[in-house]
Amino acid sequence: MTAADRPPRPSGPTPDVLAPARLGPLRLRNRVIKAATFEGRTPDAVVTDELIEYHRRPAAGGVAMTTVAYCAVAPEGRTRRAQLWMRPEALPGLRRLTDAVHDAGAAVSLQLGHAGPVADARSNRLPSLSPMGGLNPVSLRRDRAATAEDLDRVVRAHASAARLAVAAGADAVELHLGHNYLASAFLSPRLNRRTDAYGGSPARRARLALDLARAVREEVGDRIAITAKLNMTDGVRGGLAPEDGLQVARWLQEDGSVDALALTAGSSLLNPMYLFRGDAPLKEFAARFPLPQRLGLRTVGRSFLRAYPYEPLYLLDRALEFRAGLALPLVLLGGITDRAGMDRAMAEGFEFVAMARALLREPDLVHRIAGAPATRSLCIHCNRCVPTIYTGTHCPVAPAD
Repeated sequence: MTAADRPPRPSGPTPDVLAPARLGPLRLRNRVIKAATFEGRTPDAVVTDELIEYHRRPAAGGVAMTTVAYCAVAPEGRTRRAQLWMRPEALPGLRRLTDAVHDAGAAVSLQLGHAGPVADARSNRLPSLSPMGGLNPVSLRRDRAATAEDLDRVVRAHASAARLAVAAGADAVELHLGHNYLASAFLSPRLNRRTDAYGGSPARRARLALDLARAVREEVGDRIAITAKLNMTDGVRGGLAPEDGLQVARWLQEDGSVDALALTAGSSLLNPMYLFRGDAPLKEFAARFPLPQRLGLRTVGRSFLRAYPYEPLYLLDRALEFRAGLALPLVLLGGITDRAGMDRAMAEGFEFVAMARALLREPDLVHRIAGAPATRSLCIHCNRCVPTIYTGTHCPVAPAD
C-alpha cells in the first residue's frame, strides 16, 4: 500500500496509549496488551508457579493486560500434551494466576482455541482434527477429518471454557481464529476443500469461527471482554486472502460477538515465520525435535522456516485495510517496541497495541517507556526465543536474573 492508497486517518484527538481505556465491559489502565505467546510452563496441563511468575512480571512491568496462551478447549486441541487445557482441574491454578496478575495491577485474558491440524497427535496420544484429514507434518501421523458432530462439540467446548474463565476470575478471553489452528484451517481455501455446510463459499468456511464466537458471547454475555485473534492472511499460496479475512471480521462485527479483534497473519502449519519477521533460527528449532524430524528440518527447513526481514510495525499496512473497513476496536501487533510505534498505531486509528518478544527481553518495558519515552527495546529480533517454547519460553540472549 502506498501513501496515496492509505485511508484517511481518523478524526478527533489521538488517544494516549498509556492512558486508561475501555475494552468492552473492561476498564484497562492503558492500551498495551501482552500478546499470547505459548509459555511452555504447564508440564501437567495445569497452571504452575512458573507460569504465574511468567505473567506476573509483565503485569508488574506496566502492561494493561496479559494474555495466557494457549488454553485448549479440548485435550486433542493442544499443540502438545504438556499444555494447559480448560477443565475443572485447571480452575484452582487459574484462580491463583488471575489473583497474582490483579495484585500487580493488570488484567488477565485467557486465549481459548482448538489447535486442529497444528496439534501434535503423537504427543497428545489423540487424533488431531482438520478440515480434510491427511498426513500431518507436525506429528507425521494422519489427521482425522472433523465431522459435524466434532465441530458441534468444539463449539460447545469453547462456551464451557469461557464459563470456566469467568469462574477463574479472568477479565477477558481471546478466541484463537488464526495461524491455521482449527477455526483458521476451516477459513483457508487451501486446507478446507469440503463440500458440506463447512466448506466452499467464504460464509461456509467461516461457519465454525462464527459459531464458536456466538456460543462464547451467549455463555458469558458482558461479564468479561471477548476478543478474537484473526488472520488477515495466511501468508501462503491458496490460503486465506485479505479480502476474505476482512469479510470474516465484518461478520464478527455484525454479530456483536467480540469486543475487539487482534489482527495477525501467518500459518503455524505451513509458514510459521511469516508472523515473527527477523531471523529464522533453524538450528535451534531442529535441536528440539526427535531425530527423524530433526533431520528433515535440517534438510528442507529453509523452505518451511522462511525468514522475512524485520521492520517496525510490519503488519501496519495490511492492518490499515482492515481499519478502513471496520468500526470494531482493533489491536495492532507486529514490530511494536517503542513509544513512537505505539503513538503511530494510535494515530492510525487502532485502539490497542500488543507486544510479545520485546516483553520477553524486558518485562518492565512499558514502565520504562512511561518514564522515558525515548526508551528503545533491547530485543534484536533474532527469534531464538521461539524454539524455547518446548522448554520454557524465554529470551536466550537476556542476562540471567
